Amino acid sequence: MAVDEAILEHIYRGESQSTLRLYSWNPPCLSLGHAQSFKDVDVERLKSHGWEVVRRVTGGRAILHTDELTYSVTGSAEEPVLSGGVLESYNRLAQALLYAVQSLSVPVEMKEHEDGHTQQNLNPVCFEVPSTYEITVDGKKLIGSAQARKKEGVLQHGSLPLSGDLTRICDALIFESESARQNAKERLLARATTIESVIGTGIDWETAAQAFVRGFEAELGIQFEHGEMSESEIQRAEELVKEKYAHPSWIERI
Repeated sequence: MAVDEAILEHIYRGESQSTLRLYSWNPPCLSLGHAQSFKDVDVERLKSHGWEVVRRVTGGRAILHTDELTYSVTGSAEEPVLSGGVLESYNRLAQALLYAVQSLSVPVEMKEHEDGHTQQNLNPVCFEVPSTYEITVDGKKLIGSAQARKKEGVLQHGSLPLSGDLTRICDALIFESESARQNAKERLLARATTIESVIGTGIDWETAAQAFVRGFEAELGIQFEHGEMSESEIQRAEELVKEKYAHPSWIERI
């Protein structure tokens, strides 16, 4: 999370270019939406699994990052792909995501004209409710995304679950009873899915990552250059970890 923000700051200062970043998580990590209460987290259960917790700068609800490909897009709000406001830019990026996942022979579609934010506010699990322009299969959410527009520019990131048990996230969250936890797991399986569940076979991270690069290039008419973080970006990311992303005042907000 700190790396994404560090890159965005450098783009704002003209020291970096707009960036698509693809990554995975080790160890698995629960990420909370920007405004989500830390009271949703069952800290004891989380630690018993060896999982971490972090808070995102983007909105939405909790996601357990494991067995997935995570993407982030950072750039200026003046960038053609990111211009015009949240829904307009979200739609453009969704078209690229759709192209990418379709190229993996997954029968996805883009969910339009439905806003799940009201229901999400009552629900700690992000993947239960599709929102406008999210990627679904037979009505089940496959890619969850969220965007933040700041003075430094635009940051959007999201998750493509490749395999594994999506209901594991419920073991990291507070429920009023074990039956409520079980009900949440059942609802989640009815409303969200993974690549492996859809096509019956696993796709490795590298194959999915290459599909994302091709999808963004083909759908958005751009050509990527592979790059490494600058020393300045690395240093700033380390500062942001200490000041923010690993600090209780950021993570444990109520």
